[in-house]
Amino acid sequence: MEDRAFYSIAEIAEHFNLSQKSIRRYIAGGQLGATKVGSTYRIPKGALENFINLRNHHQGCDEYDLFGNVVEKDVPARKNSSPDAVNWCDISVKWETPEGSAMTFVDCFCGAGGLSKGLELAGIEGVCGLDWFKEAGMTYERNFDHPFVNGDITLPETKEKFYSTVKERLNGRHLDIVAGGFPCQGFSMAGNRIVDDPRNSLYKELLEIVRHLKPDYVICENVKGLRSMLGGKVEQKILEDFRQIGYDMNVTVLCAADYKVPQKRERVIFIGNRLGRTNYHPEPLLIPEEYVTTGEAIADLMDHPEDKAFNHVPTRHKPEMEARMLACPEGRSLYKGYSDAWKKCPWNEPSCTVKENHGGVNIHPKLPRVLTAREMARLQSFPDDFIFEGPKNKQLVQIGNAVPPLLGKAIGLAVRKSAEDLD
Repeated sequence: MEDRAFYSIAEIAEHFNLSQKSIRRYIAGGQLGATKVGSTYRIPKGALENFINLRNHHQGCDEYDLFGNVVEKDVPARKNSSPDAVNWCDISVKWETPEGSAMTFVDCFCGAGGLSKGLELAGIEGVCGLDWFKEAGMTYERNFDHPFVNGDITLPETKEKFYSTVKERLNGRHLDIVAGGFPCQGFSMAGNRIVDDPRNSLYKELLEIVRHLKPDYVICENVKGLRSMLGGKVEQKILEDFRQIGYDMNVTVLCAADYKVPQKRERVIFIGNRLGRTNYHPEPLLIPEEYVTTGEAIADLMDHPEDKAFNHVPTRHKPEMEARMLACPEGRSLYKGYSDAWKKCPWNEPSCTVKENHGGVNIHPKLPRVLTAREMARLQSFPDDFIFEGPKNKQLVQIGNAVPPLLGKAIGLAVRKSAEDLD
């Protein structure tokens, strides 16, 4: 390779006989230093030399997983022939009127509080929420009576504030549940699926919090794509890590529509405990023919006046854009090449997955505009008295990233069943 100050991703990929995607993974994972110039990465000579030394140290290996471990080549694909070891429990009898519980929870990476709201609907008492997102914290503080800690979970001072807040709030009582939907961008099935995404290290922070607080139960939520990452080794690593600190876990994928959420949102749910009890997942409450539809969820908002306090502010579009939106078929995206942005929700079925998508939110099935924040909140099963703070674009991010509260309620009732806290 020619000796000069900077190199392109393409040049390095060719030199090492690797794909450009692999080089981008090394950059994202911190193994290869790079400088971004506009939208293009340039790799300094010194960073390349360090990378060569690192590769020489790990002879024969050219990938690292999100945990910093060397990944062998030709990892076999995850086999799906064996079903998940799931213990299903019937929550239908307690669904409408679950009695109050003495059980408690904290919610790490809580965002606006979708999972927290669900656990509260299941009768479990919230103790504290934790997240770095300022506007989500404003929403959390508005809608919950328990405290919220705003800060970077990787910083010792943030964890210390969180621990002291939890201790003060519990006031000698026991902590039953640590819940955490650790950031999933690096695990997503969309885009380039960069497994070395540094944000995945936040999973380790959740593990540390569980080790420190020693709750009876742990609930982890993430995108479905996590299950296939690195041939299933990511999932197995999570199960093993929690097993090493005393928690036996069961994992499966739940569909929100099964629990009266008007949205076909699938999420992988880990449930574990250190008491030797059975980990339960909630049996579906509905069959597909009974699902709540988009129309049933938002039809009454079609004529609702603009109401900023209610998070219902319709977006104005140019006439040509309105025409394109009306002509877009249900279930399809407005733009070719996009599978989940600017997508029109089906009216007589549950919505497709609600996502913020940097402004490319879901299109209304009947009206020539995108959904309002309140309509998105309805499709996520947030109650109407749950108000989102911050500017509209921040509200959309909060809603799109949230766990649907009714899905959280179902999970909470299943954990209560495991804890023998339900009749």
